[in-house]
Amino acid sequence: MDDVDGDSMPRTIVEAFLERERGTRALLDELEKLSIEGRHDEVHERVRNLAEHDEAVFYTVAFSLSGSKQFFGDVEAQLDVTAADRLRDLSETYGSLTDAFAIVRTEVSEDRRNPVTDLSYTVSYHRGVESPIVGYQPRSGERELFESRGTPSEVLHLSTDLVEATTDALDVALEEGYSVNTEELSALIDRREELESALSRLRDDLDELRRKPLGDE
Repeated sequence: MDDVDGDSMPRTIVEAFLERERGTRALLDELEKLSIEGRHDEVHERVRNLAEHDEAVFYTVAFSLSGSKQFFGDVEAQLDVTAADRLRDLSETYGSLTDAFAIVRTEVSEDRRNPVTDLSYTVSYHRGVESPIVGYQPRSGERELFESRGTPSEVLHLSTDLVEATTDALDVALEEGYSVNTEELSALIDRREELESALSRLRDDLDELRRKPLGDE
């Protein structure tokens, strides 16, 4: 929304939405139906298409679904209570689409793609290779991005690459004098502590496995 003045932003985008409200609600009805049917990839692509081709309507819906009190208050101040109530109704009617719009909003405003919001995993044992097998599925909202299965060492290889990529990114920030916002820095510290705890468990497990390799009776 770089092309919209901050002071007039709610009025500008909401007026555009109100002009196309009927068509937008029809689209939201379709998206809700697709979501109920589990067609989350289609929902994501259509929301991205809306963001790319009708930015004002997209942001109006995204802000409304987020339930932002500040946004509704700004709409009341710049337009009227009726307009704000119509937007509040979007949140009440299409709440199931909140995550889909929030993810695309993150992608568009922060130059990201498929941000991972969750990861599920399963563990099993393969007697043929005498090794546990880890299956994992990164998710972006309701969308499963992919599914992979591998041995613990293969999964750790990927994890190591991701940690190295993270440290490379932080090295660049330090070298170039870029700042890292407080929220991100705090989250990084939390993740580091979680990694250290997980590595401690890993060391304990490996020490025990060295004493009694898998497969020993």
